[in-house]
Amino acid sequence: MIDLSVGYMAIIDNMNSINTIEWTGKSLRLLDQRKLPEAEIYLEISDPEGVAVAIKDMVVRGAPAIGVAGAFGVALAASKCVGLDISTCTQYIRNIAISIGDSRPTAVNLRSSVDRMLSILDKAGPSDHLYDLLLEEAIYIKDETFASDLRMAEFGSDIIPEGANVLTHCNTGPLATSGYGTAIGVIRRAWEIGKIKQVFATETRPWLQGARLTTWELKRLGIPFTLVVDSAAGHLMARGEVDCVVVGADRITANGDVANKIGTLGLAIMSNKLGIPFFVVAPRTTLDLASKNGDAIDIEERDPSEITDFMGKRITPYGINVRNLSFDVTPNNYIDAIVTDLGVASKPYIGSLRGLVGNG
Repeated sequence: MIDLSVGYMAIIDNMNSINTIEWTGKSLRLLDQRKLPEAEIYLEISDPEGVAVAIKDMVVRGAPAIGVAGAFGVALAASKCVGLDISTCTQYIRNIAISIGDSRPTAVNLRSSVDRMLSILDKAGPSDHLYDLLLEEAIYIKDETFASDLRMAEFGSDIIPEGANVLTHCNTGPLATSGYGTAIGVIRRAWEIGKIKQVFATETRPWLQGARLTTWELKRLGIPFTLVVDSAAGHLMARGEVDCVVVGADRITANGDVANKIGTLGLAIMSNKLGIPFFVVAPRTTLDLASKNGDAIDIEERDPSEITDFMGKRITPYGINVRNLSFDVTPNNYIDAIVTDLGVASKPYIGSLRGLVGNG
């Protein structure tokens, strides 16, 4: 078992860590995920507006990771208040927070982090220590996210079958959380204790998060894996080559409906049809218990060029209709378990999720 009592930095030092988000003392240092795996390039962002752009442009991505980045973006806004009266400063921070919160609409973690920062702002009132208070909360959110990942890894590894071939979709490792990972964190821990035979990673069109990022993480971590195109999943499942599917989530509603990377719904339907366990892994910050079901989730649609162009070249005819949906919603009846940092929820999720939050 991972020892959670030894402290965040000690755990980091003892792991093959992938540090995607770092506070330098005056700027936010982000590993530019758009450049992986060809190059490991870090961007230093010293203005809060740049954080919103980095989130929107997917320099940093993954629901927990953008929540962490968003929190530091709000703290950065406070650092720009030198010479401003407290009223002007407070309004500036609030405007930046709203902008950051709106930069990607589906992942609830971003809004949750921004709301936490605004709560600190509201409680502080006219304070000379506003920047210190906001920075302290941002650092706490980052550390909290890492500890949360470790708890999910322990809970989730318990339900992975022995000797499993696991299929995963999109990217859910350290790049997506700034910590240990959600779905990949569970896979990582299950592999460490000898339960994983290999991982099938889908390429995950159109941004190729699986092909570019998940394979980069798995290779770096030494976990055996095979990359497959998205449309190969059904074939592998039907041939009995997949023992379970483990994915992350960007939002989970009160009834257990899950918004995740586009293509997740198809995997869930196939898993259900073939009797293959389908597990979702996400922290409590991904839970949106105020939303009754998946119908309430705002699905982000991105620039069509992400589909029509590849590596800077047009690959489709001009003048065609394109919808670049980033997420889909998987109804709860296709999900066999939801792993959180509070424990594992099972059907009916309307009760088990609230029970976990209540006990937490």
